[in-house]
This record gives sequence, C-alpha cells and structure tokens, in this order.
Amino acid sequence: MSQDSRRKRRGERLMVPDAEFSSYYGRAVLKEPTWEATDIAGYLFLGGLAGASSVLAAGAQLSKRAEVERASKVAAISAISLSLVALVHDLGRPERFINMLRVVKPTSPMSVGSWVLSGYAPLAGLAAASRVTGRAPKIGAAATAGAALLGPAVASYTAVLVADTAVPAWHEGFRELPFVFVGSGAAAAAGLALLAAPVEETAPVRRLAVLGATAELAAGARMEQRAGLIAETYRQGRAGQLLRAARLLTAAGAVGAAFGRRSRAIAAVSGAALLAGSACTRFGIFEAGRASARDPKYTVGPQRERLSEAAANQVAAESNSAES
Repeated sequence: MSQDSRRKRRGERLMVPDAEFSSYYGRAVLKEPTWEATDIAGYLFLGGLAGASSVLAAGAQLSKRAEVERASKVAAISAISLSLVALVHDLGRPERFINMLRVVKPTSPMSVGSWVLSGYAPLAGLAAASRVTGRAPKIGAAATAGAALLGPAVASYTAVLVADTAVPAWHEGFRELPFVFVGSGAAAAAGLALLAAPVEETAPVRRLAVLGATAELAAGARMEQRAGLIAETYRQGRAGQLLRAARLLTAAGAVGAAFGRRSRAIAAVSGAALLAGSACTRFGIFEAGRASARDPKYTVGPQRERLSEAAANQVAAESNSAES
C-alpha cells in the first residue's frame, strides 16, 4: 500500500495539494490529425453507405424488389468508388494504397480494411453492372452475395480504424463506435432506397431505417455517457452542432419512414433526412476527434481518472483482505 493510501485510510489531510496539469507552453500532448474533413469524414460516410447498401441489395434481390435492388446496387458501387477516391486523395499518391496490399497484417485495421475494400469493390461493381445491363445474371447474383457478405465489414471497419488511434474521443468510444457506424450506414442505405424506390417496395426498407436509426442513436448516447470528460468534445463547438443536427435528422427520418407508408413525398423527405443525418454523424465524430487531440486535458484527464480508480480499487481490496 502506498504512503498516500495509508494517510487516506487514517484520515490524515495531505499538506501538498494535487498538482494541476499544464502542458509545455500550452501545447497539445497529441498532434492534431491533419486529415481533411472532406476526404476522411467523407470516406467514413461513403464506406458505411456502400456496405449497408450491398446488404440491402441482396435482400431486395431475394424478395424480388427490383427498384430497391437497382438503386442499392448503384449506390453501393458509386459510394465505394467515391470513398476510394477520397482515401487516395488524402494519401496523396495512388501507389500508397497499392503499397498497403504488399502485406497482410491481421493486427492492423488499416491492412485488413485495405484488403476488404480490394475484395468488395470489384464485387459491388459486377453486381451493379449485371443489374443495369441485364447481362450475366448468374455472375451478378454471385457478386451480389459476395458483396453482401463483405458489406458489414466495409461498414464497420472504419470505426475500428479510428478507435485504434490515440485520439481521445475516438479511442474512448471503441466499444460503441462500430455500432454507431453500422447503424448510421444502415439508416443511410435505407434513406437512399426510400428516395429512389416506389413506396410499394419499401416496407422492409422502412423497417431497416427505423432499426438503423435506433441503433445509431442508442449507441451514440451510450458512448457519450461512458466517455466522461471527453464527452464534452461531442457536445461543444462544431462537433456538437453537427451531432445535434445528426440526432434531429436521424430521428425525424426514422419517424417519417415508420409512419409515411403511403406517401411518396414523405418517403423522399425521410430518406433525405436519414442520408443527411448519417453524414452529419460521421463529420461530427471526426470533428470531436480533432477537438479532443487539440486540448491536452482530454488526454491527461482520463488517464488520471483511470489511475485514481485503480488505486481506489486496490485500497478497497486490501481493506477487505485485512478485515477477512
């Protein structure tokens, strides 16, 4: 037991107060991410839309909902193509993405994600090309199934990727971020289908919209609740504005999808709200990460809380052991 712990147990008052943290000349402990929001936050949003759209397309193909299938397949290949463009643009040179495929490293989210994208994009492209042209339906069906199998990984691996960094707002949310991203992607895919398909085909799409929106909102609320001090970055500044807009748009889109069953106009407005809400979620989380890296208190504060909690648990365990 440490000397401070013994003093606390005896009720003694410390004569020297706890030191207040101040960084070197007010500099941040971590280097703020230099990624462009348009590239990386856009990459996060488009990847979620693509992966979820492929899953929705496979379900629409099995249930013979032709327009939902068509819209979802076109959305999947369009979104993943734009996502790859954004990623390569951020990397600076296209060959840097190719270099990531030189090795397979299961412990690296970037390595795994690069291989998942490399397998998924051609399958999504084949599925869309077959549906649009009407050619090679068997190959298109096989590609649709393959893209649907990889779709959940495409929608969620970016959450693991950002949570694996030292950026406090992202790292602290490692438990909930995959659920936020998958729910957000599902809501976006459903929103796009509501925009593009007739209401007669969208009964399962509306259910997916409500399910995805509920998962996103619930996981996001749990993430903020568990984040402690770091939750400030999700509520303040630009990130706070974006995430409040995301919650409002997502909730409104889900309500419209649930109750606007026969109105084409309500379906379209709900779909647009779900898409916009999903985009605001990704951009808001991106901005929260930048804000948390910029201020040193979000790096040091949680570390001190964990150390204090561990010390308190140790004192309690030793006290229980002594009493027994």
